[in-house]
Amino acid sequence: MSAITPCLWFDSNAGEAMKFYKSIFKSAKVLSTHYQGKRLLFAEFRLNGQDFMALNGGPHFKFTPAVSFFVSCNTQREVDHYWEKLSKGGKKGQCGWLTDKFGLSWQIVPKTLGKLMGDKDKTKSARVFSAMLKMTKLDIKGLKAAYNQK
Repeated sequence: MSAITPCLWFDSNAGEAMKFYKSIFKSAKVLSTHYQGKRLLFAEFRLNGQDFMALNGGPHFKFTPAVSFFVSCNTQREVDHYWEKLSKGGKKGQCGWLTDKFGLSWQIVPKTLGKLMGDKDKTKSARVFSAMLKMTKLDIKGLKAAYNQK
């Protein structure tokens, strides 16, 4: 288990959520499941090397965008994959943010964005930032075009 493991509080669908995430992330694994009678109480699972706990805790708490999971992508194909899969049944937002069908917030971000926005040329990085603000799903070609604009 990781030194710090996020615990995701679900009403009663932690098992469904874990299966959903497991179907999206290639390197996903169920680590353990714990039942109270026939009811899943909590489960531990791993997505791309990050451990999570999913708890069926009842309707007391809901997810908010104040906590999100940042998925760093190498290619547009990865961005497209995570964007489409995680947003299915949820809500697509601005600047690479989405909320999945369970209400959990995700940021789907190409690594290129950090490199372009971190450029010493503040004019170039400002153009990239401005382009990003106009996007829902982040588009690497569009970000690079803003960066290279003359």
